[in-house]
Parts: sequence; C-alpha cells; structure tokens
Amino acid sequence: MMPTDSMRSRIHPLDEFCLRDGRPLPEFVEVQPAEIPEPARSLLVHERDMTRTLEQFHGCSIHLRVLSKYSDATTYCRESVLELDRGDQPVEFGAIKIYLERFAEPWRSQILEAHLPLGGILNASGLRYSSRPSAYLRFAPDAFIAAVFRWSERVWTYGRQNTLRDEKGRPLAEIIEILPA
Repeated sequence: MMPTDSMRSRIHPLDEFCLRDGRPLPEFVEVQPAEIPEPARSLLVHERDMTRTLEQFHGCSIHLRVLSKYSDATTYCRESVLELDRGDQPVEFGAIKIYLERFAEPWRSQILEAHLPLGGILNASGLRYSSRPSAYLRFAPDAFIAAVFRWSERVWTYGRQNTLRDEKGRPLAEIIEILPA
C-alpha cells in the first residue's frame, strides 16, 4: 500500500528522512493513550520534554548520537538516538525538525554541535516552552529502527508525534519520538 499524505504527516518529520534515504515508512497505527502499556504510557503521555522524563525514569543523564542530518537556511533536521551516559543504552529514537530562527546564540550553536538533546539545551537556556503531543503511535519497526535499538527481532513499540512551542505558540521543533520495547 502506498502511504498517503495524511499517513506521512502523522510521522513527520520521520517521513522526510525515509524519503531522502529511499527507506519505506515504518508500519504504524495511531492509538489512544489508554492503549499504551506501562511504562511506555507514563514516558509518552505528558506535556514535558522527553529528555528530562527519560533521565528521571532511568536515573541517568542522556547524550545524543546523531544518525543523519541535513539543514537549510531556517531548519536543522536530524535522526538521532538518545542514549544513557552509562552503557550507551538506547532509550529513544527520534526524528526532529528544529526551527533555528527561534533560537539565539549560544543555543543555536549548541543545537548544531549536536552533543546534547534539544530538551537539555532548552532546559539550560531558560527559554519558556511547551510540549504538545498531537498523536500517539504504535510502530512495527522496520529494519532501520530495529538496528537502532539493537533488536534481533522486530517488535511493536510506541511513540508520539510532538511539537515544542515557544511562549508565543510558535513551533520550536517538530518531533517523532519512539521508545524501545
């Protein structure tokens, strides 16, 4: 089945990476929060940033490993993995589109350096922002995502489509956040 525009928009900006890299979209369905099992539900169904949420849940700080990236004059996009500082365990795969013009220096440079997750940079900056999930999704990860999480078999997992907004309601970033099973 060919993906429709509405299907692609549900996993934006991951869809852009799939198109750029010639990968098929991962299989997914939209779900209600009550359908998400714990602990994934507690990690996804909230209006906080994922960096702080995952650090609190795992009791460990997190770093960023960039898988691919591209940018233009106004946006910076990357596929990345959030990993625990102890042991490099992957705790989230994500695709993010960041609107650079919304960030002043030195925060813009830190985003482009790609050492810290955006949530960590936002929290350190003191910039007021909100997290607004718009969809919760169940994924049957493709070979790419299975490799990211180091799975020997493909299992259903959960994620969300999220937008971080500044205090004026303008988007700072659009994100697909997928948790390991």
